[in-house]
This record gives sequence, structure tokens and C-alpha cells, in this order.
Amino acid sequence: MHTLYGNSISGNCWKPAFMLRQRGLPFRWVEVDILARQSRTPEFLAKNPNGRVPLLELPDGRFLAESNAMLLHLGEGTAWLPRDDYARAKVYEWLFFEQYSHEPYIATVRFWVAYMHKGQEWAEKIAEAMAKGKAALGVMETQLARTPFLVGESPSLADVALYAYTHVAPEGGYRLEEFPAVQAWLGRFAGLPGFVGMPCTGP
Repeated sequence: MHTLYGNSISGNCWKPAFMLRQRGLPFRWVEVDILARQSRTPEFLAKNPNGRVPLLELPDGRFLAESNAMLLHLGEGTAWLPRDDYARAKVYEWLFFEQYSHEPYIATVRFWVAYMHKGQEWAEKIAEAMAKGKAALGVMETQLARTPFLVGESPSLADVALYAYTHVAPEGGYRLEEFPAVQAWLGRFAGLPGFVGMPCTGP
């Protein structure tokens, strides 16, 4: 059985849990309290020296870190990762976009506002980050005005990666009403068979 070390408020931890469910793979969820620095203990660092969740322990005892690496591993051989080489590369493109242009501004602002309660104290820093987050949502809006999902007509790992923090962006103060194509896409994704949303605390 797989073991997924994660935190139930984390979109990054939701990603592999979603794919494990989609694959019908039983897994054990181990809650890691990141606010209490449980991912920085010697025991956890022995499993993942980077000290972060999610962390996926494979049935054979090997470990895999980084949420999008887990998506690619769990999506291999499924319709979530296209066989066509160009479509596959477009999935990779969105995965890199999510980690570089989206997550640092949307997920981070959500954490600052909703969990660290720094909305007023860090107002200037949050406004600067939100400008970049809105730019990322604008890129998604442009694509989703053209196609139902990020890489065409069918959902892919790109949609899993971007759904994770987009759907909770309002917790950080983002107004998704400004991005109607993104809002419609969120509804389509949540309507997929077998969908289970956050919080994610196990199978």
C-alpha cells in the first residue's frame, strides 16, 4: 500500500491523493502538522531531506517528493497523461507554470491570509504577490476561454495541478468572478467522476 504524508489544508498534498483515488490505489494518509514543524523533525528529514510535504512512500518502501513528480508517476499509463508527444509536453508546460508562476503567489497568499492571519500586517507584500497571481489566472483564463480543459478537450494532470490552489484562491482574497472561464473550468473539473475535494485526510 502507498503511504502519503501530507497536510489536509495543502493543495499540493491533495494532488497525489486525488490521483491515488483516480487510480483506485489504496493508501494510508499520515497527517503532518506543518505549523508545528513536524516536517522538520529528524525522523521526517530522514525520509525527505527537503523537509516538505507531500511525501509519497511507495509500496516497496521508496520515497518520492514533489507533488508534480507524484502526479507524473501516478499518471503514467493513464489518460491523465497524453500519449501524443506534443500534448504530453503541454502538460509538462502547465506543471512548470503551476510551480513557477501560479503556486508561489496564489498558494502563498492564501497561507499568509487564511492561516498566518497576516492580511493587514503584510498588506503591501500581499498586494505585490496578488498582482502576479492575477497575471497567472489571466493566462489560464485565456486558455480556458478556448478549450474546456488546459490541454484540450479532456482533463489531464495539468488540470489536477492547477485546480489544487485555484479553487481555494478566494481564501487569500482573489476574486475568481474576474475570471469566468476559470470559474467554469473549476465546475467542470469538480464534476468529473470520482472527484473528491479538499480537505484530504485519507482514502
